Amino acid sequence: MERWERQQQRYALDREERFTVICDVVEHVCVDRERPTLLDLGCGPGSLSVRLARRLPDAEIVAVDMDPMLLELARAHHPDVARWVEAVIGEDGWTDTLGLRGGLDVAVTTTALHYLPAPVLLKTYESLAALLRPGGALVNGDHFPPDARSCSDLTAHVGRRRAERSGDESHEDWEAWWSAAAADPELANLFELRQRSRPSSGGGGENWHLPVSRHAELLRESGFSRITPVWQVGDSCVLVALKD
Repeated sequence: MERWERQQQRYALDREERFTVICDVVEHVCVDRERPTLLDLGCGPGSLSVRLARRLPDAEIVAVDMDPMLLELARAHHPDVARWVEAVIGEDGWTDTLGLRGGLDVAVTTTALHYLPAPVLLKTYESLAALLRPGGALVNGDHFPPDARSCSDLTAHVGRRRAERSGDESHEDWEAWWSAAAADPELANLFELRQRSRPSSGGGGENWHLPVSRHAELLRESGFSRITPVWQVGDSCVLVALKD
């Protein structure tokens, strides 16, 4: 789990600040809710859910991911933080597995939805709009490239150079972490289950990492009329969509 945190930091230098901003938004949206219900989309091993639980200890957190191995790590290390649910976000009926008893106050996600093709992302946003109570919010922290390709190349270059200066590139990368996990005897059964359960075609191709403007279009189509970035460093951004 410690190595997971370090390799994630390699790809998002301001990851902790981004988590903090997301928690700030959730706290503000839920200020009048005694026991808010929060949904963590693409939760992985629970990094964001843990931070939300610290900030809002009375919240009910439902955390969903399609990866059985990462979910088992979350259950093992943070059993009381959230209700951990395995589901493929965007598939037909995926929200039925969440077991939400009432209205949802806030849905949060970080570096998780960029792999969804635009049509699936639209369906996902529509599903979340249906779940959220009036005044609720969807909070998405991710890398959103600029609309122009030349600007996108520029922000990517600046990000790489910044990472080099920080020294975080010395940490193992995504592929190295997964290779180590696959070689760990204690995780062998979970890793095999992960390989069997992965969707056959989950790639988004040219739809990966859509710009904020495209996300805003899809959110408006889904019924969110108030959309705004609340924090940004380079192409790392926290985008908030409020439900009327």
